[in-house]
Amino acid sequence: MTATLPETAAVDRDGVPHYRLFIDGSWVDTDTVIPVIDPATEEVVVTVAQADTSHVDAAVAAAKRTHDSGVWRNTPPAERAAVIDRVIAALSGKMDDLAVLSAKETGMPLRLAGAIGVGFPLMHLGHYAELTRTYEWERSGPVAGQVLSASFIRKEPVGVCAGIVPWNFPAVIAVWKSIPALAAGNTVVLKTDEKTPIFALELAQLLKEAGLPDGALNVVVGDGPTVGAHLVKHPDVRLVSFTGSTATGRQVMADASGTVKRVLLELGGKGPNIVLDDADLTAAVDGSIYAFLLHAGQACESGTRLLLPASIHDEFVARLVERLKTLKIGSPLDPATDIGAVMNKTQHERILGYIEKGKAEGATVVAGGGVPTGPGFEKGYWVEPTVFTGVTNDMTIAREEIFGPVLSVLKYESEDEAIKIANDTEYGLAAAVWSSDNQRALEVARRIEAGSVWINDYHNISQYLPFGGFKQSGTGRELGPDALNEFTQDKSITLDLSGDVSRRAYGLVLGTPPSARS
Repeated sequence: MTATLPETAAVDRDGVPHYRLFIDGSWVDTDTVIPVIDPATEEVVVTVAQADTSHVDAAVAAAKRTHDSGVWRNTPPAERAAVIDRVIAALSGKMDDLAVLSAKETGMPLRLAGAIGVGFPLMHLGHYAELTRTYEWERSGPVAGQVLSASFIRKEPVGVCAGIVPWNFPAVIAVWKSIPALAAGNTVVLKTDEKTPIFALELAQLLKEAGLPDGALNVVVGDGPTVGAHLVKHPDVRLVSFTGSTATGRQVMADASGTVKRVLLELGGKGPNIVLDDADLTAAVDGSIYAFLLHAGQACESGTRLLLPASIHDEFVARLVERLKTLKIGSPLDPATDIGAVMNKTQHERILGYIEKGKAEGATVVAGGGVPTGPGFEKGYWVEPTVFTGVTNDMTIAREEIFGPVLSVLKYESEDEAIKIANDTEYGLAAAVWSSDNQRALEVARRIEAGSVWINDYHNISQYLPFGGFKQSGTGRELGPDALNEFTQDKSITLDLSGDVSRRAYGLVLGTPPSARS
């Protein structure tokens, strides 16, 4: 399957489609080129220009000029929403091509690339367009001060915002980082991962064609330690929104502190997936597989710790292992494929290392545990869906985020023990509870320390609800009205209506007012 690349966004370089950086409304090439590799075949999909710190400086300068000019922040919300509407219309005609490119770029199966790689961004764009129209940008406040007055609270843009996009879901997270910030009247510098830059650059072109002013959105491509760190530390950046590992999130927070930036972090997870003894086992088995295998386990909110009551443990594991045998691992471009490749060689080696660590620490592999072989697997980065039993919560595979198709099964004796195990982690991004008793499930859900808890489901992220973590899984919230709250700042304005100087507190400094002197 092939995909069409628009001439406005890509040029041919050495026989391979080539993307450039997008700065101040123009395409900017560089001497250094990065190959974007298909994880399933190790072939070059496209190349992209690699930014350095000078490109970051140019992008931030363009964003600051545009913000200072007021050309975008003074645009009425309804007109900002209309720009997003036009992007939606244009993106709708490119979904098939972008789904193929997403599958080639990330290794995710085509079904998933179409639904989440492109479908989610389209759906979330629609939500932000509507939210921009209905959000309460200004409201009346209470009577303030000692005299008759009126007050107003305005939601105003923060300024230049930096969005740092990871490689696992580059399209939808590019939308999360850029569109609510733009909807709020900010300007944005988006830093994409060098392995998955395509959608962000396509989005920049669509926004330009839709009428977004030059400089309002800039896209640079480069590594985290150089390009990302320089962007985070830049004195003209007022807010940083980062999605990635907890370790890197700590560094982002430290780097941003030098200029007291606002920081929005969506970090790692080690999601507990609790099955209660009255759960529908058929639904819970399928849901638990979905919880840990979406995008080959490369999702931060994945349910990678499966907590089973001792009374149903053996039956549940047997059903889960049999169900896994029905899944197809293979080419992401095959519509029948369920599980694709993992992202790259580094990730591949990391996951296999964790599998060996699990074995060494005494856990038992009951499914997978290696690399698939045979036709179609000669190249690429493949890992079998792997299930460990006999896992205790002090083992490495139960405590650290593996970010791959690896499930740790933990046994418990009581609900209290299950909740204790679930909360015994530095993470708190997402969790799930499975039960046929809704009230019982709700009571368990309320006791779990996580930003999102699903009951009888998993990965059910809604554009209408806040998404973010507890503990070291992050700060702030994305999605829903909370997204616009994060990208705005409150300004209170108080208007005196009395004209009565004598009732003001000036006398605390000025003494007797002139009108009262003899």
